[in-house]
Amino acid sequence: MDTSNNLSVRRTEDIALDLLKFVAGHANLGSKSTSSTGFGLPSNAKPDDLIAQLLQLYARCREAVEAPTTAAKK
Repeated sequence: MDTSNNLSVRRTEDIALDLLKFVAGHANLGSKSTSSTGFGLPSNAKPDDLIAQLLQLYARCREAVEAPTTAAKK
């Protein structure tokens, strides 16, 4: 079993999670009010809406982190 591949996959997930935390923090995702940047959810947003938005953002972060790796393999 090749463990180096498992380590690199985990590493990109960690990087994507760090990117998510950075972007969410700067866009005020998770706060109760809409930020001045225009991102975030309205004050009456449901927790399910916030979770859905964070999951979408995480998927985009993974795509961004994994994109250079995919291009390098071609």
